[in-house]
Amino acid sequence: MAWHRLKRWLYLTHRWVGIASCLLFVLWFVSGLVMLYVPFPSLSAEERLQGLPQIDWSQVHIGPEAAIAAGGIDEPVREAVLEMRGDRPVWRISPWLGKPRVLWADGEGIAGPVREAEAGRIAAAFGNAPVEEISLIHDDQWTVAGGYDAFRPLWKAEMAGDKARDLYVSSNTGAVILDTNARERFWNWLGSVPHWLYPRVLRQDQPLWRQVVMWVSGPCILGAVTGLWIGILRLRLGKRRFKGARMTPYRGWMKWHHVSGLIGSIFLILWIFSGWLSVDPGRLFAREGVGLEARMTYAGTQPLPQVDSVRLSAVAGQAERLVFASAAGRTFLRVQRSGAKDRLFDATTLAPLLPDERDIRLAAERLVPGAPILSVDRLSSPDSYWYAVNSEVLLPVLRFRFGDPAATWIHIDPATGEIVGEGDARRRTYRWLFDLLHRWDLGLLLANPPARDLLIWIMSIAGLITSVTAVYIGWPRLRKSFRR
Repeated sequence: MAWHRLKRWLYLTHRWVGIASCLLFVLWFVSGLVMLYVPFPSLSAEERLQGLPQIDWSQVHIGPEAAIAAGGIDEPVREAVLEMRGDRPVWRISPWLGKPRVLWADGEGIAGPVREAEAGRIAAAFGNAPVEEISLIHDDQWTVAGGYDAFRPLWKAEMAGDKARDLYVSSNTGAVILDTNARERFWNWLGSVPHWLYPRVLRQDQPLWRQVVMWVSGPCILGAVTGLWIGILRLRLGKRRFKGARMTPYRGWMKWHHVSGLIGSIFLILWIFSGWLSVDPGRLFAREGVGLEARMTYAGTQPLPQVDSVRLSAVAGQAERLVFASAAGRTFLRVQRSGAKDRLFDATTLAPLLPDERDIRLAAERLVPGAPILSVDRLSSPDSYWYAVNSEVLLPVLRFRFGDPAATWIHIDPATGEIVGEGDARRRTYRWLFDLLHRWDLGLLLANPPARDLLIWIMSIAGLITSVTAVYIGWPRLRKSFRR
């Protein structure tokens, strides 16, 4: 009797949870396929570089150390960047502590907030097109994430042209932080927005959004698990087959639901479970990472060297961006030009920067205080923990494994000594439970994108058939129940 009661509750749970959850499954499978080809709008480093005008050296009259002095910055500097803000060059100074400062590179002092006219000029130069309309906003559907908070309010510039491109300019810094076009916006309303449950009105309240994702996807896991259990109970193999050598007792829509559920249910369960983990319920995988003090010690707090604009222009030439930064106790200059590989120089001598892995290893000993370095590996090809899905990953890279309780790994660029990635045992577990099960980013599949796409399509179609048939079967039952 207990078994019969359990089975009854099993069927009832699957029926009523399934009717509601399968509508969501249809939405998630379709939107997930869209996301394979149209990601959420963003502005990559290369895209931003392409939009920047070349540095006008005739207007650059001060170097980074003079800009720091003019800005009244007396704390250690993490980074100093030279680029154009519209038609004038600026130094963007980022201290380790305190707020970033923006100073005119022509020596005119601190660059104030960006007004409408200047925002229009910045957008026109960046987009290489006239601005049709510009407005000041706090956020919209594409800029609602907290990562844009430091740049608000934003100037939204609607550009002329058949692509209906929009550019977002920070009113604080004058930097273009995002671009979108009509195609991206259209497909994201069918892709990322429904897939992440990401409408602006909900996403504006980040804690509420996390709770909604957890409590919406949680019951869906229950519906999928009970469905698999029932599907296995109703399966007949070998001599136990149903009349006509059938493995399933069902016909019509129920047969499609049973068979497709058995084929795609494992994928569906793993997929919805990993999606539930995307918001890290209970902060099980959260970590503090390498502390700010350890990062400062590793980088070194030496002041930026005194370099005049004439010497800088000689090595930079027609560059769009210059970056002064420190890592492993030495300061270097990165010269960036669109379509070309970054060039690296010693910040003091302006001679080509020579890699020094010995100094990097010595400096890295201070990154995790009290923990020894267990091993250092030089990676020349991607592996399961150092890879990229839709772009190229930095190679070669040094992987430092530390003997601390968290089992910290830190990835460092051997050319500059910069920290380019970090993680601990929790994050590596999360990599398998979320990234692999949700994005199918196994190295073998990433090396063969058509095979990865085909696998995702096959499993998604199986999941769609399961979900659509469930909705079709469940809807009459739901109407009948309402009538009762």
